[in-house]
Amino acid sequence: MPNHEGGAHLYLQISEVLRARIVAELSPGDVVISEAEIQREFKVARTTARRAIRVLRNQGLVHTRQGEGTFVNAPGQIGPMGRQSPFYRHIAGEVRERIKNGELVSSQQIPSEVVLVREYGAARETVRRAIALLREEGWVYSIPHRGSFVSPQEQWPIG
Repeated sequence: MPNHEGGAHLYLQISEVLRARIVAELSPGDVVISEAEIQREFKVARTTARRAIRVLRNQGLVHTRQGEGTFVNAPGQIGPMGRQSPFYRHIAGEVRERIKNGELVSSQQIPSEVVLVREYGAARETVRRAIALLREEGWVYSIPHRGSFVSPQEQWPIG
């Protein structure tokens, strides 16, 4: 049981407990305890439960499918469908290809976070990382409270 007074953050303590359970009791594809169940069992806030699951996701132990749950990965699997690179890179790659092939043109708004979350079944933070990567690479620019738009073609990366 996590130590609420201990030095380590609760979400890290919980993630270690869950990690041990996954290794000892679960197989690839099995459902992992839900955020609500984590809240009840460990008597913590939803934010703490989410952070614990995020740690396991970042370690590559699990992946989450929106509306379905969190599942154990097979060894070497990073996310759903056996992807080897982080999911945000996959999303960024597909949006980048839509820009390159002219489906999305200069100054046009790219699909919103909400649309991309639905389209890919990804967490909002995953979509935000994808958009941030596209922005860093020069494919898009963002306007606060308005969205992200395709950069002028002369600003696109070479190659």
